[in-house]
Amino acid sequence: MSRSEITLGTKTGYPVSLTGVISAMRTMILEFAITYQEAPPTGELKMNAIVDGRRLGSKRRVIVIGLLLALISLSATPAHAQARLVVRDSLGLSGLNLLCPLLGCQVVRGLGDPQGQLFLITFPSILNPVTALLKLNLQLGIVDAEIDQIVNTQAAYAGPAPSYLTDEKQTSYYGTTVWHGYVAQPANQLIRTSTTQATYHVTGSGVTVAVIDTGVDPTNPVLQNLLVSGYDFTRNTNGGSEKSDVSTSPDLSQAQTAQVNQRTVAVLDQRTVAVLDSSQYSAFGHGTMTAGIVHLVAPQAKIMPLKSFNAAGTGYDSDILRAIYYAVKNGAKVLNMSFDYPSYSPELANAIKYANSNGVISVASAGNDGKQVAVYPGALPSVIDVASTSNSDIQSVFTNYGAPPVWIAAPGEGVVTTYPWGTYAAGWGTSFSTPFVSGTAALMLGTNGNCTSYKVAPGLAHAVSISDPQLGYGRLDTYQAVQSCH
Repeated sequence: MSRSEITLGTKTGYPVSLTGVISAMRTMILEFAITYQEAPPTGELKMNAIVDGRRLGSKRRVIVIGLLLALISLSATPAHAQARLVVRDSLGLSGLNLLCPLLGCQVVRGLGDPQGQLFLITFPSILNPVTALLKLNLQLGIVDAEIDQIVNTQAAYAGPAPSYLTDEKQTSYYGTTVWHGYVAQPANQLIRTSTTQATYHVTGSGVTVAVIDTGVDPTNPVLQNLLVSGYDFTRNTNGGSEKSDVSTSPDLSQAQTAQVNQRTVAVLDQRTVAVLDSSQYSAFGHGTMTAGIVHLVAPQAKIMPLKSFNAAGTGYDSDILRAIYYAVKNGAKVLNMSFDYPSYSPELANAIKYANSNGVISVASAGNDGKQVAVYPGALPSVIDVASTSNSDIQSVFTNYGAPPVWIAAPGEGVVTTYPWGTYAAGWGTSFSTPFVSGTAALMLGTNGNCTSYKVAPGLAHAVSISDPQLGYGRLDTYQAVQSCH
């Protein structure tokens, strides 16, 4: 999206991105000022110029006031919380510390960008977010400002529990013991993970995958030895555990398959299912599940848990930006992003661009609206946008499609993976297609993978051709992707 376009989001009741309107207002105000700074003409020309100037000035005043009124009317929803803005100030923290006392705003924190120019600030709840945005965006030193929009993890409706979910036969898998159904499931067979690992001796060793999600269960027996230091941006604490969101301990001796939320069927006892059967836990387990799929494909890759979402699956733009900059600073080479923004974010684009310039591969889900529509970050340049297919190589009903921005598809129906408390679950959605690709990128970059970062996206394009051309280069084939670097 260009800076001249206007995109209005609705998930929070306020316009989400007003970059184009603010830019237009800045231009008009500047032009208005210039009109009265030109050298004055003389004689008859002076009188004509005064009349024309007054007409032009009045017209510009009307346009600017009209734009302001339009913006305020678009955000007529009463303010019920502080107005949160993501702000880039070329003067850094010192500039905002001078500015905020004058405007009534408060600097909450820096967001970790390498220039030290990006911040989260708040205005009082009595102030409309659009008014706050306008007040701030016209100040000296402010490069850009956007509303700190609410972001959601991907959701799709779960199908019946697949038979392989209850295949609990103990199987050795790269130093841990896992359920046979996890390794032998159709999705893993389709993309030829085991053949790839055996042929090219690739495991993702030497690569860290940052999972920006709801967190990861740090006690999960399959994942715990692979976790590197992460962070919980929702609480501003080290770790990144999603178990902090729930205070319960299941009795797995009484476990059976049960649907625990819209997208997930897990093997749990009924008491725990009853606890999780609430909107506040509608995405609980999401991060442990995506991490488990990364591990399935790249079993010796490290996993960096970056908790930017709560158990309901909602998070803030500002926390995701912090997570991206944290991941790059701390050595991650792949970003797994199983979420989408309701609207374009200039600062998200900046963060992804920075990550890619540092050799980090960005992988994101295409979304689950079942439409030909672009969502972010998947639709950003140089992000690998992943759609979903069934285990029969048919386009999933729920997946978004359209190439571009879709680069590739991967299985996303009934995917069996790790779940908190050491059990397993099956998930549906592009959320679970995405980590298959992230794991493959880790194989390509890791020891014996022989790929440099700029070869990963073209290598992934060596995929299995499927009937629907709207899914990019086809369905992921890990074997061909790794082979492209040899």
